[in-house]
Amino acid sequence: QVQLVESGGGLVQAGGSLRLSCAASKSIFSINVMGWYRQAPGKQRELVAAVTSGGSRNYADFGKGRFTISRDNAKNTVYLQMNSLKPEDTAVYYCNARILQTLTGPYDSWGQGTQVTVSS
Repeated sequence: QVQLVESGGGLVQAGGSLRLSCAASKSIFSINVMGWYRQAPGKQRELVAAVTSGGSRNYADFGKGRFTISRDNAKNTVYLQMNSLKPEDTAVYYCNARILQTLTGPYDSWGQGTQVTVSS
């Protein structure tokens, strides 16, 4: 089990930027994939961005060119830099850690979430 703590959310105007942080309780070298998801009221939780232990990255279409996921292994922390924010980016953003090798399949840990609100 991995403990995850998100921070960096807040209220910004459209066009502004935020940098979210996710601190993990164990070395992220031992976590296969770390990612960011978001969930807006009345909508399903959706992937925003993910990064593997090997450094591979992928992004949801809405985040390409605007969002950047990065990792600092020394600090056991993953970041999500969000630029050119839009009102539709308003959601609770959750950090996710996925370990692939378990007896029953992939295992996911989740942070408590951090609120991002973008005003128009």
